Amino acid sequence: MSGHPNDALGPKAWPFNLKTDSGAPYEIPSYRPTNPVLRWLEYRLPLLSFAYSTAVSYPTPRNLNYWWTFGGILTFLLGAQIVTGIILVMHYTPHADMAFNSVEHIMRDVNYGWLLRYLHSNGASMFFVAVYIHMARGMYYGSYKEPREVLWILGVILYLLMMATGFLGYTLPWGQMSFWGATVITNFFSAIPLVGESVVSWLWGGYAIGNPTLQRFFSLHYLLPFVIVGVVVLHVWALHMVGQNNPTGVEPKTEKDTVAFTPYATIKDSFMMVCFCIVYAWFVFYVPNYLGHADNYIPANPAVTPTHIVPEWYYLPFYAILRAIPNKLLGVIALFGSIGILAFLPWLDTSRVRSANYRPLFRQFFWIFILVTVGLGWLGSKPAEGGYIIAARILTFYYFAHFLIILPVLGWVEKTKPLPNSISESILTPNRSAN
Repeated sequence: MSGHPNDALGPKAWPFNLKTDSGAPYEIPSYRPTNPVLRWLEYRLPLLSFAYSTAVSYPTPRNLNYWWTFGGILTFLLGAQIVTGIILVMHYTPHADMAFNSVEHIMRDVNYGWLLRYLHSNGASMFFVAVYIHMARGMYYGSYKEPREVLWILGVILYLLMMATGFLGYTLPWGQMSFWGATVITNFFSAIPLVGESVVSWLWGGYAIGNPTLQRFFSLHYLLPFVIVGVVVLHVWALHMVGQNNPTGVEPKTEKDTVAFTPYATIKDSFMMVCFCIVYAWFVFYVPNYLGHADNYIPANPAVTPTHIVPEWYYLPFYAILRAIPNKLLGVIALFGSIGILAFLPWLDTSRVRSANYRPLFRQFFWIFILVTVGLGWLGSKPAEGGYIIAARILTFYYFAHFLIILPVLGWVEKTKPLPNSISESILTPNRSAN
């Protein structure tokens, strides 16, 4: 049998029938090793050609800006969280009587334990900073629209898994806020009709939060990051099947509209990753506890309730939505609905134009939505009383109205700007740019 092993699979064509400048179908260049050993391996397991076509020669839209770097940043942060988490587990004791002291042992006695713990705890916050920017970019440029619906839904699934993992990790230090945060959040499941009490008892491992609860949360917190890795693989696979969106929202048509992933995209991503890591390092070395809560440096005490129980900052908008609803069951439904509704965004947005650069009315409502979300986050950190509750209800109504009313109506009534004929035209002819 002769030839390259990938020849039997046919050429690797770019989605949407990308053409060369001459009009012929574009084929992604493949890796052809000359070394006999690599050639032997490549014939039996074509890992090198797969890596080459995926991360080197893969064509990407030539107009991608720095908002398209946060996927790579999230991949780096996921790896950092897994590595630091595995090392921390070597010194952590998942027992209600010893967990808090084991964390203090890590901080004081383990070589560079303080650094590992701060990298891990602040890494969770940086993870959510990056994912919120990543999601906002996708919403602004319409990256959820056809044919990228599955790609977007996988992203929402990743977000849910991240939220679950972050919550479980927040309970592990077994400080006051860990204990009471777990108590408050798990109690909300009791609102589920018929099975609510059973679900809560299963989560607790008994009739109150204690050692079985901590061991369950520790086990799930250790497991979920590897589940996230699996979904990330599907997410990247889906991305390479349909191709990347771009600031114009116009699909690449010819080779002129694209550049090779390496070196163009990799240099851009690497530069932004360094900038992001500088911010990450600033938090780790200068204000490592700024994004946490002081009460978590107090051992968990079931007999003493903190004055104000709040989750981590990245949950605050949804916590505000939860508390804004007076009925417990409806509050839980609103909480999960506020996240689940994101999965239906490809069908709720009825406009055929992807990019907000060409949708002047949508652009205004998008920034109002961002302000509303930030406002909900601020309200989530405040006591559930008086004017805070009234404001949270108003913003909660607008949050859902954005998806269920504003987006569908905008698609019917909005007058969009004319789109460029191609990506290269939007770059080479400035007067055709919407900006």
